[in-house]
Amino acid sequence: MKRILLILPMLYFAFSAFGQAGRIEGLWLTDEGQSQIEIFRAEDGKFYGKIIWLEEPLEDDGRPKLDTENPDRALRRRPLIGLEILKGFEYDSSKSEWSGGTIYDPENGRTYSAYMRLEGNNTLRLRGYVMGMRFMGRTTEWTRERTKRE
Repeated sequence: MKRILLILPMLYFAFSAFGQAGRIEGLWLTDEGQSQIEIFRAEDGKFYGKIIWLEEPLEDDGRPKLDTENPDRALRRRPLIGLEILKGFEYDSSKSEWSGGTIYDPENGRTYSAYMRLEGNNTLRLRGYVMGMRFMGRTTEWTRERTKRE
């Protein structure tokens, strides 16, 4: 009986942290409203995000916008819609943040170390940084959306 009483709190906290981790899953509108990102948990248990909508999805000539700023020339022909820009985030319950991942900025072709925190339930603060120094970076806020934009 004593063992059960010791195990129950541990199970509660384990499931609670697992539930907290999934709070970022869903649809997010970027700070300038130019794109919608879907954040999801992959089979590896980590969180990823891909572009699913762009305010201006086409070039002037009617072709889909591509990842033209990518430093890898072979990847410059990838469409921006469907592009995975968040990779490998894990929830750290001690800091109430998702960290250990990267964010890719298709506007400049650079990838940054990053972490994310929820402010309330509908604001996601992301901070990308360089050289492992969190104070050397940029923060952006995304807003939760309930439906996919068309």
